[in-house]
Amino acid sequence: MKIILTNSIKGLGEKDDVITVKNGYARNFLIPKGKAKVATSSNMRMLEEDLKQREFKMDKLRKDAEAIAAKINGHEVTIKTKAGASGKIFGSITSVQVAQALKDSGFEVDRRRIAFDDIKNIGEYTAELNLFKGISSEITIKVEVE
Repeated sequence: MKIILTNSIKGLGEKDDVITVKNGYARNFLIPKGKAKVATSSNMRMLEEDLKQREFKMDKLRKDAEAIAAKINGHEVTIKTKAGASGKIFGSITSVQVAQALKDSGFEVDRRRIAFDDIKNIGEYTAELNLFKGISSEITIKVEVE
């Protein structure tokens, strides 16, 4: 039986793959569990349309990420925080603080896309922004005493 996978299944295929499996496996396990649907002509047309729309959306996201990466590369953000006399800050700088500093500078970046080592002292640090698959940019984080 020819089916369209609705979920990725290890050893069988990825989501939206059209594969052929035994009738009993499809009817008794995959289709009732919602892991697949029968590859009828209408389901195949829906799959083609979904893939086309997904490709269009991914292309738009890629172009937006490239534009942001070109603008933000080498940008410097300043974060003011409380610190002791030795230059050691109380706590540490988080990705939420960096995302807020970027937002204040006019760049909207999700905090989960910001990667950097622990910042526990006053100084300059480098952070990598993973904006999209294969598209990343670096910024400088300047930590100053409040």
